[in-house]
Amino acid sequence: MSDWQDVREKLRAFALGLPESHEDHPWGETVVKVNKKVFLFLGLEEQTEKWDPTFGVKLLSEAHGHALTVEGAQPSGYGLGRAGWVTVPFLSELPETEVLLDWVEESYRAIAPKRAIKLLDEA
Repeated sequence: MSDWQDVREKLRAFALGLPESHEDHPWGETVVKVNKKVFLFLGLEEQTEKWDPTFGVKLLSEAHGHALTVEGAQPSGYGLGRAGWVTVPFLSELPETEVLLDWVEESYRAIAPKRAIKLLDEA
């Protein structure tokens, strides 16, 4: 497994450990959802000629600006960028994994219902 795949798996495992989260595969890509809503886009499992590995999170704090400083990061397509979604390439120099996990948690908190956030806070 390459380094980007290790990081991807850490984000996936962390996201799936959050209350009421589950994995889904719409469009043939991996996403993690809470309450039927995506909070982490993980894309395809393998790099292809047409697709470089990325992940997407919804960030509403100063983390949004921080994420956009990663080389190649950009507001997510399909209008999601206007709502705070950022697409970050795994192949760029990324911040420490703990920072990425914080971004996943922030995205979760932006999407999850209050009962799930309460469960997270109690844990």
